[in-house]
Amino acid sequence: MKRRCIFGRELTFGAPIPRGWRMAWYEPQRRVAVYFLAPLHWVMAAGRELAWRFGLAWNAHRRERQESDDLQRVFRERQRLAEEFAAGYLAGWHECLDACMEAFEATAPPRYKISRPD
Repeated sequence: MKRRCIFGRELTFGAPIPRGWRMAWYEPQRRVAVYFLAPLHWVMAAGRELAWRFGLAWNAHRRERQESDDLQRVFRERQRLAEEFAAGYLAGWHECLDACMEAFEATAPPRYKISRPD
């Protein structure tokens, strides 16, 4: 949304800034800076900040829900780490078993062949 009014303007990088206008905020996703007249830019920036903070507070979860979500997140993280550890442990165990079987097959006489159980 372009602001082309008396009180505010949106300018991209490199655009000429009119005299007496100051930047109130910058929107990095759109690469646009919003400018207002000199004393008004503080009021507009503060109003935008207050509206954003009020929106965060209004849409926030209740405390019980937040704590429950935190506990579930911690539990899922522990479960994921345990699964990674178990997978690595089993892979290492199979690697060790294969190395032992190769060593036994190399040292065993030809009539005693050892096969790995599947």
